[in-house]
Amino acid sequence: MRDPFRNPFPSTDTARHAIWQMLVERDIDAFLAADWSKVAGDFIEEGFIGIDAKREISPDKWRLAFPNLAAYRAEWLRQAEDFARQSFAEDTRNAIFTTTTLEDIEIEGGTALVRKKFDGSLTKADGSVDRLQWQTLYYCRLQQGRWKICGFTGYLPNPMGGA
Repeated sequence: MRDPFRNPFPSTDTARHAIWQMLVERDIDAFLAADWSKVAGDFIEEGFIGIDAKREISPDKWRLAFPNLAAYRAEWLRQAEDFARQSFAEDTRNAIFTTTTLEDIEIEGGTALVRKKFDGSLTKADGSVDRLQWQTLYYCRLQQGRWKICGFTGYLPNPMGGA
């Protein structure tokens, strides 16, 4: 059985190990703390782009929601602060780690394509459920000896498929 808190990449696979730490552990902890400063260094600002697939299969419905890092940072903070105001019936860190899977990282030279998937839910204090079911393709580059995010296509359906 998969341990959601354990990096699936050995420390000897330095690139994949570092990317997992960045996109899973550091991202989740920063989001739960609503603290952008914990992940600010994980991005390449110049040329950053983020696509919101709106959980739609058709690329015709996807939108350039984040034409730059400032736009993404504002939305990330809005979502993190909104999340922090909610009450949950379970440990949110445990639940988010459990719903998150990142086991597929393709690396060519100094560029990586990373597939991060969410499949699960969070139970709120009132008994309602927030469904976490989407996936994100991250585009990363090795910059000055560190892997960083230069863009993504997010909120893709998980699983993909359908007509």
